[in-house]
Amino acid sequence: MTIYLKDIWTISNQTDYKVHFARWNGVEQPLEAWTRNREEWQGWQEYRPGRNDFNRKFIFSLMQFYHEADTWLFGGVFRVLADKGDSYEVELCPDGASFIGRLKLRLEYRDRGTRMNFENHYPLFEVQEILKEPYSGQGFPGYENIDLSFDELETIIRNERPDWKAALQSIKGIYLITDRISGGRYVGAAYGEVGVWSRWCDYVATGHGGNAGLLALLDQLPIPVKTEKVEEGLGPPGDARIGYCRANFRFSLLEHLPNRTTDEMVMAREAHWKRVLLTRGEHDFNRN
Repeated sequence: MTIYLKDIWTISNQTDYKVHFARWNGVEQPLEAWTRNREEWQGWQEYRPGRNDFNRKFIFSLMQFYHEADTWLFGGVFRVLADKGDSYEVELCPDGASFIGRLKLRLEYRDRGTRMNFENHYPLFEVQEILKEPYSGQGFPGYENIDLSFDELETIIRNERPDWKAALQSIKGIYLITDRISGGRYVGAAYGEVGVWSRWCDYVATGHGGNAGLLALLDQLPIPVKTEKVEEGLGPPGDARIGYCRANFRFSLLEHLPNRTTDEMVMAREAHWKRVLLTRGEHDFNRN
């Protein structure tokens, strides 16, 4: 038997609300923005396009739960305090606070608009699931199945998800970074006492992790990074390099090795993967 949102949460003044269907903006996923930083998520509500779309008292905010089709995660109810012309002033309301990050709704929504009249959709929202704890990033899928965008990795690192941290701290390994725009690849290794977790923390902090080839790529970028696809959620211009990484870099683990493996063995395996994948070529990022 289907349970609808209206069955568990009665909202009588529906015409006071706009529903915000927050989706990928060409740079980052709103789900990852909410998970790593609540202020960043509020910026998605403060962004004002050319139209005054948030022209009602409240915003019922949803973020696309992009790992599952037609699924939306509740991100809070925001009160619109002021329209500043180039942005909105909003505040998070206590309404539905216990559902934030936990209530998953299902709706087959395909329209291009992201800020719609709430009353047209409220009766149609199906309750998919109520999570035991607020969402904090993807669960660890096993070493052989790691395939993360930079955006996803950043969420996992900043939240220090215990399953990922425990798994990646306990190994050395060889990893692959791919840039989806250029097609360029970088093979790297985590050895010494740092483990894969610590090495990937370096990338989240800088975007390039100290690698000369990646640094050269990122130093060429204009500031700020924006595309015609970007409609909302960026807030104030940030580090162009991190924006590019969020939009384009993917991480995978080629080989995981026990911590007792000698550094010489890890470096030999790294050299093997560089040869196999030809990542010392003109269009890739390994420089040695």
